[in-house]
Amino acid sequence: MITPQITGDLLRKVRATSPLVHNITNFVVMNNTANALLSVGASPVMAHAPEEMASMAGIASALVLNIGTLSRQWVEGMLLAGKTARERKIPIVLDPVGAGATSFRTETCHQLIRACNPTIIRGNASEIMALISSDVRTKGVDSTESSDVALRMAKTLARETGAVISISGKTDYITDGTHVIQIQNHIPLMPKVTGMGCTASALTGAFAAVSDNALTGAASAMAIMAVAGEKAESMAAGPGSFQMHFLDALYALNQEDLNQSLKL
Repeated sequence: MITPQITGDLLRKVRATSPLVHNITNFVVMNNTANALLSVGASPVMAHAPEEMASMAGIASALVLNIGTLSRQWVEGMLLAGKTARERKIPIVLDPVGAGATSFRTETCHQLIRACNPTIIRGNASEIMALISSDVRTKGVDSTESSDVALRMAKTLARETGAVISISGKTDYITDGTHVIQIQNHIPLMPKVTGMGCTASALTGAFAAVSDNALTGAASAMAIMAVAGEKAESMAAGPGSFQMHFLDALYALNQEDLNQSLKL
């Protein structure tokens, strides 16, 4: 399903083809996620106006829907882009940021799932669990649960939606409802930098664009995050320098790094 070699092959494919990843994402992370996509070799576009959604989704290689800073107009744009992407059969990644914190967020996620049939849903443990159970609450956009606890619900969500579910945490879990891939590179500094989960979703879009298998693409994106994160943390003095080193690590990442550091 995934090996360091498979992940390296997909990374080389991203760099060779530079897939255009259309992001409808939040104000907090636009710069971060665009730079991460550029660093890994993909081409980012950030566009959310409903008037240009059909055109933009019509030329993209993948679509990433991130509900971090929601508004009614953005939901309209997401639905238009998602329907176009679904018709074109390009991968759709949904990041349910803060699902479970408010009914608007949770209901928007369910609306997007019904209308757009996302290929991959990527979030933290609480967000994923909130899509299955109304009893789960998040603390803002932060998880109140561990990824281990969320795995059972993630399998259920995968079977119900047909999407691959990718959970970030101390251990990352990626599942299609039957198979489970675990990535065990733990990077304590990563949660101290805003938007790292959103970055994971953006990179998931890039890797889904070049992979024939959504599970493999989603897992490879998390593998790249993990290995680059470990590399960055080894050089960083704190959250500020971590962010800088993380982009450099993405840019310089190679097969040897994956072979030596990826913990599957």
